Amino acid sequence: MLKVGVLGAGHLGKIHLRLLNQSSKYQLVGFFDPFEENAKKVATEFGYKKFDSIEALINEVDVVDIVTPTLSHYDCAVKSIEAGKHVFLEKPISNTVEEAEKIIALAQKHNVKGQVGHVERFNPAFQAVKDKIENPMFIETHRLAEFNPRGTDVPVVLDLMIHDIDAILSVVRSKVKSVNASGVAVISDSPDIANARIEFENGCVANVTSSRISMKNMRKSRFFQKDAYISVDYLEKICEVVKMKDAPEIPGDFDMILQNAEGIKKQIYFDNPKVNANNAILEELETFADAINNNTTPIVTLEDGTEALRVAYMIIESMENKS
Repeated sequence: MLKVGVLGAGHLGKIHLRLLNQSSKYQLVGFFDPFEENAKKVATEFGYKKFDSIEALINEVDVVDIVTPTLSHYDCAVKSIEAGKHVFLEKPISNTVEEAEKIIALAQKHNVKGQVGHVERFNPAFQAVKDKIENPMFIETHRLAEFNPRGTDVPVVLDLMIHDIDAILSVVRSKVKSVNASGVAVISDSPDIANARIEFENGCVANVTSSRISMKNMRKSRFFQKDAYISVDYLEKICEVVKMKDAPEIPGDFDMILQNAEGIKKQIYFDNPKVNANNAILEELETFADAINNNTTPIVTLEDGTEALRVAYMIIESMENKS
């Protein structure tokens, strides 16, 4: 079992602590949180070992799980990697692309593995259809959340939209050509609502919308490709695959047939895969353990996290140019 320690015992950090404590692939050694009052409370309430410094924790583990505010990701990662430890970094990978690239270089130098916590890649609805998404040419996503003061220190693009950016980049095998975005700061100092149009070199277009002041929660993506439409509801964990094929000469009574102006007939049919329930956070942490133990590539690499951050900043820059 890999010895693991958690940096940060806030809302998400406590979830990571609980899941790592349950995991059969890790031995939870303990945690460090700079806020002494919170650290004592977590240690007392859950019985996890509290360390008095980042360095003390790092020295005792094989893997460092970094669940601190984004601004401190870089410093925590550098200390961990330079000590020869593998790192799991909650999203976004770091505060700037430059920091992220330094993390990649440092991990390569010290021959350690890193993974970024883009948890929607492990959402069972996305996992059920990701292999069916082939060369999508139009993508539309909506990620709407009710207002929560936690997270408003960063633009909605880095808080929410980056989930969809990463998922899109994982299925569109092409470089980003251009970005056009707009955003509105309603209640925060940075945009709370944002929309971006991402164009790829292969012609694919993604229309991405995020809001953190919605009246209801929604996390949906739709992928359109030749002869198929695929939808993913990350919140409800359901998916739908609608495909088209050449219609049979003699259709059945219940076959759904469409005919275009040229007289070509297509049959619509549903190919909905089974969604296997899972705990996405536990799965992302355990697949990272597998990558370390088997010396394989993590599912969400440091490079993946950096590309998602790069596109996120292209979107933010596009919005700032309009303000």
